[in-house]
Amino acid sequence: MKPTDLAKHLTDFLSKYLPGERGMSHNTVITYKDTFILLFNFMKEVREIAINQLKINQITKEIIVEFLEWVQSERSCSVSTRNARLAAIRSFFAYLQYQDLENLYECQKILSIPVKKAEKKAIKYLSLEGIKLLLEQPDRKNKKERRDLAILALMYDTGTRVQEIADLKVGNLRRTSPYTLTITGKGNKTRIVPLLENQI
Repeated sequence: MKPTDLAKHLTDFLSKYLPGERGMSHNTVITYKDTFILLFNFMKEVREIAINQLKINQITKEIIVEFLEWVQSERSCSVSTRNARLAAIRSFFAYLQYQDLENLYECQKILSIPVKKAEKKAIKYLSLEGIKLLLEQPDRKNKKERRDLAILALMYDTGTRVQEIADLKVGNLRRTSPYTLTITGKGNKTRIVPLLENQI
């Protein structure tokens, strides 16, 4: 069976354009892949079009809007998840408009789909007592629990995410004054965080 135009362009987008030209992280590429897997599931379940038959000209603005509504209603996803799916789709069609001029008009219609406004909820913080109680939980006599305490304290003191801590290497730590920690976060953005002497 001959590959479809969608198969060719999407493969190039995910395997060459995102990691190569855009320098997207591995995790971002995986998130984009998940979006298209969901879109293919939607096309098969709702539109009864199998992935091996799906062509670019079958994906319209109306289809994408319907898909986004399906993501929210059938999969019980939040508005922010819906908007993340839209961002991945927009990125692909922004790329595609330069690769497939025959579908330029539909690409631009898809790019015009607005993000949905999400209700902003107040961020809940732990009280000082709650933080103190959390940091008292690990048993300091146990080696593994001392490690856990160090991780918790580092996350609290520096505002790092779990994945950022997991990605740390010994070389990220400057062990001479001024003490710092080099952290690579989302989108491969690097920041340098100062550390107190007692954190070393």
